[in-house]
Amino acid sequence: MTIPHNSQRKAPKDLALQLILLMGLVSALGDITYETGRSTSGPYLAFLGASAFIIGLTSGLGEFLGYALRLASGYLADRTRSYWIATFIGYGLILSIPLLAYTNRWEWAVLLFLLERIGKAIRSPARDTILSHATHQVGRGWGFALHEALDQAGAVIGPLIFTVAFAQRNSYRDGFMILWIPAILTMVTLITARLRVPNPEKLEDTPKTTPQDDHEKGKPALSRLFWIYSLFTFLGVAGFANFQIISYHLVKGAVVPAAQIPVLYAVAMGVDALAALVVGRAYDKIGLKSLVIIPFLTLPLPFLAFSQQYAVAIVSIVLWGVIMAVHETIMRAAIADLIPIGRRAFAYGIFNTIYGAAWFVSGALLGLLYDLSSNWLIGYVVVVEACALLVFWRLRKAVDRQERI
Repeated sequence: MTIPHNSQRKAPKDLALQLILLMGLVSALGDITYETGRSTSGPYLAFLGASAFIIGLTSGLGEFLGYALRLASGYLADRTRSYWIATFIGYGLILSIPLLAYTNRWEWAVLLFLLERIGKAIRSPARDTILSHATHQVGRGWGFALHEALDQAGAVIGPLIFTVAFAQRNSYRDGFMILWIPAILTMVTLITARLRVPNPEKLEDTPKTTPQDDHEKGKPALSRLFWIYSLFTFLGVAGFANFQIISYHLVKGAVVPAAQIPVLYAVAMGVDALAALVVGRAYDKIGLKSLVIIPFLTLPLPFLAFSQQYAVAIVSIVLWGVIMAVHETIMRAAIADLIPIGRRAFAYGIFNTIYGAAWFVSGALLGLLYDLSSNWLIGYVVVVEACALLVFWRLRKAVDRQERI
């Protein structure tokens, strides 16, 4: 019996959508667990007796490991083709967060916080590669947007759940104990996704290449186009103020009461989730051209975020959430369009390492410049984002030239 052509197309698309939604639910449950851990890491370590230096070092080292190790994990995932295994190991380390309920020394708590960040580094390139296969069927931008929307829903819900549990008896143990539920559900949902779609690469019917194949053919492991895109990414992010420095200004300048900062962060995450759906659709319609929005949105942020007016500060938080949505959707989607299947996890590893390095540069330089003068900070952002626009123009030319070949 011959299957109609429309059914042939519909089945993979439906399966791809199921995989995206399941992986989005995995990320949401994971975010409920680990974003809660991140949001309470400082106060909890202080409660256990850690110094401000230890708290700062743990945060900085955790973020460094969370991004830098993605280079190695992405390379290994491509070499071994063990995308699901890497994803399971990475999400399995989320269990370190509810284990914090049993710690009574800051040294053990630091180890558990760092293990969670290492897990993030292990799973991210492999997970994004799995998602990239599924988004081939539904649209790169829309697929990553759906995943990001679900992911950010978890980031909003998690800290609220912890707050309620903590408030019952003013106990960190109670707050962390309740996180066993989303942590275990994360693994159950991931198992379901694996059983439902064991071979996600079959959703993307394009020829497979490996780094070894390209080396033998005399081709570079990653194209020049990828490196131009990576430079654009670095510049676009290096001028983007993180939430910590913005919230520091808002509280220090008495623009916003300290008690409202967690609420503003939740607002930013909610905006991120909603905006992701819009920018994802835009990417599917106009492709890489949509990336130009990154420097244009980032440029006005410091003028708004470092003002002394409450209403303007609220606008800056909304804008910050929109920019994060662009970073988490079309920046990731573009990698899937630029890189063939066989090198994609490695490319995601490099991309995330560069992205993390840009975050580090941004945080360090903007913090330093803020202490000197807000004018220096604004000037730096303008220069960096102008450079990002120049690199984007170069990227567009390179893409146009490649399409003509």
